[in-house]
Amino acid sequence: MNYHLLKNLLDKKAEQFNNVSFIENDPISIPHRFTKKQDIEIAGFFASILAWGNRKSIINSCNRLMNIMENNPYDFIINHTDFELKNMAKFVHRTFNSTDLLFFIEAFKIIYKKYNSLEPLFIPTNNEKNVKTGLINFHNYCFELNFAPLRSKKHISTPARKSACKRLNMFLRWMVRKDNKGVDFGIWDKIKPSQLICPLDVHVIRNANNLKLINSDKGNWENAENLTNALKLFDKNDPVKYDFALFGMGIENK
Repeated sequence: MNYHLLKNLLDKKAEQFNNVSFIENDPISIPHRFTKKQDIEIAGFFASILAWGNRKSIINSCNRLMNIMENNPYDFIINHTDFELKNMAKFVHRTFNSTDLLFFIEAFKIIYKKYNSLEPLFIPTNNEKNVKTGLINFHNYCFELNFAPLRSKKHISTPARKSACKRLNMFLRWMVRKDNKGVDFGIWDKIKPSQLICPLDVHVIRNANNLKLINSDKGNWENAENLTNALKLFDKNDPVKYDFALFGMGIENK
């Protein structure tokens, strides 16, 4: 497929799926329940980290978590009591359990007492070309906390271990991308959309290979970078908008 045909296809499919009708059946519907920046960040973080399995199951688990947080996640993070934390004891989604949940609640309490946002922990070093160093920084910050459980590391990927960081890159897309479509929030300003990396899930990998954007089915950082660089040929300032196209075509085929 030549450049113009491929660009037309990707633009058409991105336009088709990047609209408010996409929200209802996607985990991004969880942060869309909120208007306060910190609530959106917290709900978005957990919705992305729990994005493992079918979308209905993910959304149900996220709704359960938001209910435990009394649908006020930022206030809960900052002001929770030990008694309220006991309500977390039975929370589980796949391999994510109450130990992991309690860790992130305490970690976020520390972060929000120092910063007004989660964004500072994800900012790439020295304005680098993509978010690689920001993702490494976030991982290292979390697991340098002296109460960090070893088991929770599997839920926060890092490019330092060659991971594609699919779920965190999805979270960053939600927070950073700016357009008028009403899906992504664009509430962060210190990371550029051009620095984002495309979330590399099975639908995206399959369709990217079918369209010859990449030639590997590996879910690793190198492949995520290669795909994003290929997408920059079609929009250098906002390559990750094509995540909507590649993911959406996967949903259509399914």
